[in-house]
Amino acid sequence: MRTDLSIRFGIVAGVVLATISSASLRAQDPPDKQPPPGTKLAIPETWDEARLESLHIPLAEAARTPKEVPKAYYTSFPIRPIYKSYDVYRPDLEPKDYFEWLKKQEPEVVWDEKKTPPLNTEADWVKAGEVVFDAPSTWENAPVRDPEWYKSTQAALTADGKLPFYRYVIRTKGKVEVGVLSCAMCHTRVLPDKSVVKGAQGNFPFGRILAYDYRKMNTALSRFAELSTYGAPWLRPDPLSDLAQKSVEDIAAAHEVIPPGVLARRGTGVWSPVQVPDLIGIKDRKYLDRTGQIRHRDIGDVMRYAALGLDADRFSLYGDFRSTAPNAKSSYEKLPPPRPLGMRGGGRYSDVQLYALAKYLYALQPPANPNLPKTEADRKLVARGEAVFGQLRCARCHSGDLYTNNKLTPVDGFTVPAEHREKYDILEESVGTDPTLALGTRRGTGYYKVPSLRGVWYRGPFEHNGSVATLEDWFDPRRLRPDYEPTGWKGLPGTKTRAVPGHRFGLNLPADDRRALIAFLKTL
Repeated sequence: MRTDLSIRFGIVAGVVLATISSASLRAQDPPDKQPPPGTKLAIPETWDEARLESLHIPLAEAARTPKEVPKAYYTSFPIRPIYKSYDVYRPDLEPKDYFEWLKKQEPEVVWDEKKTPPLNTEADWVKAGEVVFDAPSTWENAPVRDPEWYKSTQAALTADGKLPFYRYVIRTKGKVEVGVLSCAMCHTRVLPDKSVVKGAQGNFPFGRILAYDYRKMNTALSRFAELSTYGAPWLRPDPLSDLAQKSVEDIAAAHEVIPPGVLARRGTGVWSPVQVPDLIGIKDRKYLDRTGQIRHRDIGDVMRYAALGLDADRFSLYGDFRSTAPNAKSSYEKLPPPRPLGMRGGGRYSDVQLYALAKYLYALQPPANPNLPKTEADRKLVARGEAVFGQLRCARCHSGDLYTNNKLTPVDGFTVPAEHREKYDILEESVGTDPTLALGTRRGTGYYKVPSLRGVWYRGPFEHNGSVATLEDWFDPRRLRPDYEPTGWKGLPGTKTRAVPGHRFGLNLPADDRRALIAFLKTL
């Protein structure tokens, strides 16, 4: 039985000199140019305690801003080996005798402390980073060969029947395990044409899968998993104050209604799930997480964010609260022993592996856009939409190549501390969207980051909690009414209608201008 659901919500995140090879590429060199023999590559230290100290934007309740584990504890975890992995198919669509063939394969480690892929050029680093992106961080007996699981989860498949969010792993010959909790698990999207976009806002059905898992648990374990994953007992009101009265079915049902593209990530909650982030274009973003919780100052911060998302933030200390011991006051004086490899949460990636991962994320490119105008009528419509974009002064927030000013916008009910204006990029305007994620969860900073509009054509659901499924729904003025039925995440079970407030820009446009604006946005 799965005993630690809290780590299921992993999403990807000083300088030391590390000698990689005599032909290693310096970070500032152009692609494929090799430095002189013997050159050392400057790789940021992931667990640089000084950089970690200033990594987080303070939470709305500043005393609860997370403090990370000491370096000695983090580095005591063994380096996680990356095994060769194999595609997962829906069983009735897999090649003939495929699973039997898998059982005959020898275990093969492709990257560990003794074996490293080629790292001689920029292209090598990016290719190696994709290996880390795809690599499962743990292995289990997930029911991916059970037809009922597919009926329950409705997981998206590629055109050839692959389930791109999982990988089969062979660690012992004859035993086929299911690799889970890779970066790709959250950040892979299957488009309507069944093609795959890596690094995008993923559409893995986490909510339905967690509901499937919860219904196989006992009540005590399901409640502990919820408290560990989402608990923030300092919040008033405490969203989990009635957890002791919740049945397994209550908990499962709350997850089941969360649509793909949105998830109750660790530190959020079923009362305010969060839109899965699109990582394409991350290199030029100043803040990570929907609430801007993580600063992005250099590639080292992406490495730190990945390390946190791949389990280390389970040990973060929020005042005296730690999710691995949610029922007791905690400190860093007594920490549990590092988990061994093979257990969930066991192991970590090396600085070199995380650097390669960050290189890959920086190199991600959007898919070919099918919405670019093809006819003169299309071009006129898009040009009209761009003019509407200008008339509405959308560039106040959505400027530059990424169509974001890279600022934090405060939510209603949050007072911006004076010192924040000196340290961070603050937009002195609230757009009035629902503040729950920013004030009523463990990730609440009091802000939302201004989102990029690049790639909105392949993303969705929209808004920080995925309340609306499409751009057409977002610009529908009816969403402000209490009798509106959200087309994305509707709310907790039993919610049929509710308003989706805020961001009123463009809601009063004539229908033709609205259509033109949406056509323009889909070309970005």
